[in-house]
Amino acid sequence: MESSIVIRFVTDQDFDAWKPLWDGYNAFYGRAGDTALPEEITRTTWSRFLDPADPVHALVAERSGEMLGLAHFLFHRTTTNIGNNCYMQDLFTTEASRGKGVGRALIERVYAEAGKAGAGRVYWQTHETNKVAMQLYDKVAENSGFVVYRKLI
Repeated sequence: MESSIVIRFVTDQDFDAWKPLWDGYNAFYGRAGDTALPEEITRTTWSRFLDPADPVHALVAERSGEMLGLAHFLFHRTTTNIGNNCYMQDLFTTEASRGKGVGRALIERVYAEAGKAGAGRVYWQTHETNKVAMQLYDKVAENSGFVVYRKLI
């Protein structure tokens, strides 16, 4: 199946096909129903993907015109490298496409885009309960061992 997967940047016409993936990603992490993201955040995020001056980017995976997954990433400066780092903020595939190379293909494309941009590192985080995805992550990257702390402001 992997050879028939196309990974590409989103275009303005992709919103209606991308949105169910975005909604699925947010539902997976508990942002649905009463805790769903406001539509303004979704629309603003989408507009950032389409702005070539913005450091936030969106890739989609598709096969035969059907969207199977998404990866959102951004570049940022760091105090430990002269070049930018690449943070893959979101990665999601449809349930039916899991274990079939879609997630790996999206990650590999993020690596390629980071390399083209001169980024020194690609990194991401996932929830400790996301064991299925972590099986893939352990094959394509190193677990840094860092624990994430946050405070919503």
